[in-house]
Amino acid sequence: MDLNTLDLRTLQKESARAMTVFEATNNAIYKYNQQAHHNSENWYKAVIQDYVAQYGDLPSCAGPGRDVKLILE
Repeated sequence: MDLNTLDLRTLQKESARAMTVFEATNNAIYKYNQQAHHNSENWYKAVIQDYVAQYGDLPSCAGPGRDVKLILE
């Protein structure tokens, strides 16, 4: 899956869905901070890549992320 084809808003929404599923610990978030290094777009992509590796598709399409309802949708 090429995450570079997704626009910024889609990356934000997909990573938000994924983060509701993942452990919200300092270590989990720190892992993404290391991968992104002050670049929010890379941070979103790192979160989504982890989700896809675990569930096989974007959070809106597969796994528990598909049931997440975002407030501004």
